[in-house]
Amino acid sequence: MVILLRKRDLVLSCLFCCFFLGLAVVLWQGSAVPVFHVRNDVPVTVVIDPGHGGEDGGAVSPGGVAEGQINLAVSLRVSDLLRFAGERTRLTRSEDVTICDEGLDTMRQRKSSDLKNRVKLVEATENAVLLSIHQNSLPSSPVTHGAQVFWNRREGAEVLAESIQNALNANVNAGNEKRPRQIPDSIYLMKNITAPGVLVECGFLSNPPETERLQDPAYQLRLAAAITAGYLNAGDLKNDLGEPK
Repeated sequence: MVILLRKRDLVLSCLFCCFFLGLAVVLWQGSAVPVFHVRNDVPVTVVIDPGHGGEDGGAVSPGGVAEGQINLAVSLRVSDLLRFAGERTRLTRSEDVTICDEGLDTMRQRKSSDLKNRVKLVEATENAVLLSIHQNSLPSSPVTHGAQVFWNRREGAEVLAESIQNALNANVNAGNEKRPRQIPDSIYLMKNITAPGVLVECGFLSNPPETERLQDPAYQLRLAAAITAGYLNAGDLKNDLGEPK
């Protein structure tokens, strides 16, 4: 029993150190000024959306690992880091659940309700910015890996995506750098919100080594720290590039 307690304490201590290492990554980025500011006396709220959840697990690895819980783990860490940096945050979900209305019979109905409720939550949040966290999958190419960011057609979203992609390229995509892309209109959540939003695909569940990394709490924190640093540095990128077109 003593040995087990010591092992548990050691694991907790390591995670604790990793957490503060993640904070340091954010703070070492320099004097960042976020691209989004107080509007009509309403401060910015970063709405963090862990994609899928509950019975809707999202993409699934060949070994049966679903993205829903990974999305939640990364999102909770992003929220903690942003709050530590003084930002206001709101989560679309904080548990492994589907946020659909009650009394719906089919999975299709529940999934549709879930997406509509996410849109309602974002739209009900004044001066919101959306960070939606997902995992990718490309079974036809199991070697494909890396994190990529997509942006919607709202002002500031492209600059935010560029900044987050830069941070991810520097911290998790070394040698496999990616470029941010505009999100397709087929993505319901991003198409139907009026707030600027980005979708972060943290990695590929179709790639077994990356799937293993994505389940590692230390790697999840590393992703969260990069996403947070990208958000905080977006203002500096906007100043360098000028107003987004």
